[in-house]
Amino acid sequence: MREPIVLTDATLEATLAGDRPVLILVSNGDGLRGDFSAAFKKAADENETIIVAKIDPTTNPAAAARFDVDSKPVLIGWYAGQELARRSRPWGTDVPLAIEVLEAALRERQPVQSETVQTNGVQPVNNTPIIDDQPVHVTDATFEAEVLNHDKPVVIDFWAEWCGPCRMVAPILDKLAKEFAGQVRIAKVNVDENPGLSQAFRVMSIPTIMLVKERTIVFSQPGALPEAAFRDLIQQLIALELPPREEAEEEPVQQ
Repeated sequence: MREPIVLTDATLEATLAGDRPVLILVSNGDGLRGDFSAAFKKAADENETIIVAKIDPTTNPAAAARFDVDSKPVLIGWYAGQELARRSRPWGTDVPLAIEVLEAALRERQPVQSETVQTNGVQPVNNTPIIDDQPVHVTDATFEAEVLNHDKPVVIDFWAEWCGPCRMVAPILDKLAKEFAGQVRIAKVNVDENPGLSQAFRVMSIPTIMLVKERTIVFSQPGALPEAAFRDLIQQLIALELPPREEAEEEPVQQ
């Protein structure tokens, strides 16, 4: 069984600067929940694309200062020079959520890199559509391209790491992303990291679920929904036919 690797101040920077995402537990071992410890060890054993590591801030002051942590355990998701996820006093359910964020970031970079790769002298075909079978993490900067200009209907989940009901919704959307792959995109917006979108769409509580089709908001409602309700909404979204819009219209329209 593979264990999380142990980092020090001397090895931390090289690990963060590598080409693989890193899931780091910054803790001296005190105050860890049992469910988290089990989930963290499981992630280290099963995940081959993400480095799962831990570092003790009490004996590695540079790491403590870098991540601005004190005695409380903190889970950090890091990739491509950026902190993508953070959870203080993490729960077991925070581990797959952080891994999901890191894997999404890794997928976003891979298509760009693959354009320059050749296999046995044959250039890959880059015009093949990518079918989403997992939720896509969207930011203030990528919302227009990933949601408004996407050629399929989009289900948007406005969420945050600290939100309990959001954790209930996440596995449902993971499942439905696979079930409706190629028909609908599932997009996730972290409201803490993307205040512009939260303000633009007046998201007052989370999770808030929004449906967009042809640059038109056709549904928006706060609160966690059961799987059956999500499936029904998605089926209605796919079947929905909207009247033609003027080409000059750019902003999303609330129906």
